[in-house]
Amino acid sequence: MKRGATEKMQVSQIYAIMNSVTGEILGDSAVLQENLANIVDIGRQLFDASSIDHYVKSLVNHIGKVIFVNRPYSGNVPKVLMDAWEYGSVLQKIRAEMPTATENASWELTDGQDYSPNVFRKPSVSSKFFNDRVTFEVDISITEKQVRESFSSAEQLNGFLSMIYNAVDKSMSVKIDSLIMRTINAFSGATINADYGDAALSSKSGVKAVNLLYLFNQRFPRDTPLTAAAAIYDADFIKFASFTLMEYKARFSKLSKLFNIGATDKFTPSDYLHIVMLSTFVNAADVYLQSSTFHDVYTALPNAETVPYWQGSGQDYAFESASKIDVITRNNAGTNISVSSTGILAVMFDRDALGVTNLDRRVTTAYNAKAEFTNNFYKFDAGYFNDYNENFVVFFVA
Repeated sequence: MKRGATEKMQVSQIYAIMNSVTGEILGDSAVLQENLANIVDIGRQLFDASSIDHYVKSLVNHIGKVIFVNRPYSGNVPKVLMDAWEYGSVLQKIRAEMPTATENASWELTDGQDYSPNVFRKPSVSSKFFNDRVTFEVDISITEKQVRESFSSAEQLNGFLSMIYNAVDKSMSVKIDSLIMRTINAFSGATINADYGDAALSSKSGVKAVNLLYLFNQRFPRDTPLTAAAAIYDADFIKFASFTLMEYKARFSKLSKLFNIGATDKFTPSDYLHIVMLSTFVNAADVYLQSSTFHDVYTALPNAETVPYWQGSGQDYAFESASKIDVITRNNAGTNISVSSTGILAVMFDRDALGVTNLDRRVTTAYNAKAEFTNNFYKFDAGYFNDYNENFVVFFVA
């Protein structure tokens, strides 16, 4: 996608969706559709140097950090930290394609044939640029003289003010944590769409969006097929799910084009692998399978981080709510798509597939001398990116 001559770094105001997200997390509302299209940057293959700043609108955005996707296939490489940088706004990821093999002429020599070594072979290198940013702020006004009448000591006043600051900090933490989950949810939605399009999720299983229930019912047919609601409490299904997850963990370590939306040749070594599972699924496995299994090491799920829900608890914390995503995200072409799915049990992805970059959390203040109060503006900026050229697989039941 080529950027226009007057386009600049995109910074999206997301305070409205963050207030809605807080309601979903606290149980004040049901799990509703969320528009994540302007929250997560899926990157661009082409970046125009005419992109300009938001201040004087004449300074060119500069690349602030470059990530080289360069991993020796037979060894470990240091992890790439997605930390903050002081100047520039753009995150650039550079990757090299695998060159193709050619004929070794050493064993096909012909008398009089010219075997010139002077042919230039240009390496195939591509770049992705991530230059979108999300931002929101939490504002709070603090007075001192006006509230002194309500307290009998400076210690009580300081305790009151500390309580307010703590409430602001909790609000910021909830919103930042939920944005990280939205980065995962956006990728899950795009992956499901890539494998299914408009097809019903219960009609098949994809390679990147894996319907564990469909595969189980196909592999182990019963007189009454197992349902999504009962699957996570069924010991045989849990064994099959654990087996499938372990298989994918092994498959990720080999070069393949099957496990990413961009169909690029990728592999994920074990120290780059992230597995996140729904806690309901993990707890059900412990109670309904592992507790009665003598050699539980052979049936255990892979080590993973757990989350109590993907998008929100809803108003009932039911499995249908906790395992659900309902999002508007973007596909590999940058087009907005709507994806709704329940029954998501786990995601498995490469460390470089998604992340938070250039985190900037700060506080600015302004004192109003006329009314004698201080406004504190708690601001948060960060880039949240999805790179569809990296491995990402979602596992669900439908």
